[in-house]
Amino acid sequence: MFRQFVAKLFTLMELMAPTTHFLHLIFLVLTILSYTTFSYETVSYLPGFTGKLPFNLESGYISVGDSEMFYYFVESEDNPRVDPLLLWLTGGPGCSSWNGLVYEIGPLEFDLDHSLTEGGFPRLRSYEHSWTKTASIIFLDSPVGTGFSYSTTPEGWPSSDTQAANEAYQFLMKWLEEHPQYLQVPFYVGGDAYSGIIVPLLTKLVVEGNEADKQPYVNLKGYMVGSPNTDEFIDSNSKVPFAHRMALISDKYYHTLKKSCNENYVNVDPDNTECILALGIYERCVNGIWPNHILEPKCSLGRPQDDRWNRRSLIEDKDEYILSTPQFSKLLCRNFNYSLSETWANDKSVQEALHVREGTVKRWNRCNKTISYTKDQPSVVNVHQDLAKYNLNVLVTTGDRDMVIPFVAVVEWINSLKQSLNLTLSEHWRPWFVDAQVGGYTRKYVKKPVYSLTYATVKGGGHAAAEYYRRECYEIFNRWVNYFPL
Repeated sequence: MFRQFVAKLFTLMELMAPTTHFLHLIFLVLTILSYTTFSYETVSYLPGFTGKLPFNLESGYISVGDSEMFYYFVESEDNPRVDPLLLWLTGGPGCSSWNGLVYEIGPLEFDLDHSLTEGGFPRLRSYEHSWTKTASIIFLDSPVGTGFSYSTTPEGWPSSDTQAANEAYQFLMKWLEEHPQYLQVPFYVGGDAYSGIIVPLLTKLVVEGNEADKQPYVNLKGYMVGSPNTDEFIDSNSKVPFAHRMALISDKYYHTLKKSCNENYVNVDPDNTECILALGIYERCVNGIWPNHILEPKCSLGRPQDDRWNRRSLIEDKDEYILSTPQFSKLLCRNFNYSLSETWANDKSVQEALHVREGTVKRWNRCNKTISYTKDQPSVVNVHQDLAKYNLNVLVTTGDRDMVIPFVAVVEWINSLKQSLNLTLSEHWRPWFVDAQVGGYTRKYVKKPVYSLTYATVKGGGHAAAEYYRRECYEIFNRWVNYFPL
């Protein structure tokens, strides 16, 4: 649209005599060009990576209102002319899509051994089982204030669930206008963690846009959510039964909780002393548990002090959790890996390579916890219900060691969909495999004419599962997006 507009202006200029109006028109065109809504560049080399990148990477901005939305785009390494296009959102809210690119589904990873032993700049290397082996992926920093995305006005910084979905939709439409070669390939929306709220909202906007004949038409085929926030009450209330299933609390405590709290562990009557006391015992039992993965050490999510890889500074509280000195060398806290992103992305040479606009972001954070954000959609179960009216392929995954969004919660809202929509169970509960090993368990529901919902657990996975078992989650995605059974 923008290029067409500029072309028409130049055509008009050719018809005009060299008058004062002509000079004014030239000035107008140059002014518009200086505020173009598109700004992106090809990235062939990245600091910390040896040699030229073995995949096609593009980075840049698209203007959405007062927001300048930053993104990374990695073209499919197979056949981008026919392979699916995936728009990926990372959770938080406020976590950069770089997290997805380097820790979960993308073609890069940090080389921990060389980064730490050499004591220098963080090293990157290729990751074999990237989702870009089978799809082109747009990694979007959303909402504004996330990663390198920023606002040009003070009023543009605050965001919300609804606004984040709307901005992502406008971003998508503008991106497709600028990349028309991807209009014909199958398109999917995906994300994990808190993006479980945004993904269905965004998918619904795409569906409604297509129905309203908005251009460009988006060739939407489905959406996927991993370890997803879905319903505020269900997500929180499921933690007690999850703790019981994982043997974090005893049968006795669980039955006391269940009876005294009437299976409501969130909205507790302050006069219900028995329930409050039982919840106090529960809290003491799980106090030292790392909710992102109940079998891993409980470490701080903050960045290291003084930007050094100070391993001891990453422990949340020495009085709550103690690691013996020899264990530190084993890098048991995955925060050591996170700290590399903080050092890497804040380096001037990195930002120059990514064509980041100088001075727009004071400090890059993997997860920005200071954004002004309103959670105005406490539940999107009804949105999933509305989307079941369309011919969509849906994938829901979760790690079975995740206590942030327990699988108990995911099963509960999927069962509510099954009942309210009268979904048919087409594939019964069974294991799925990778290299003859159980990768997790799955079942599938369908609704005529061609709506389908595949649910899959990742054995041993935490929050989010793709960060813990990248290979297994790639196999799930690759099979699902190509309509193969898990």
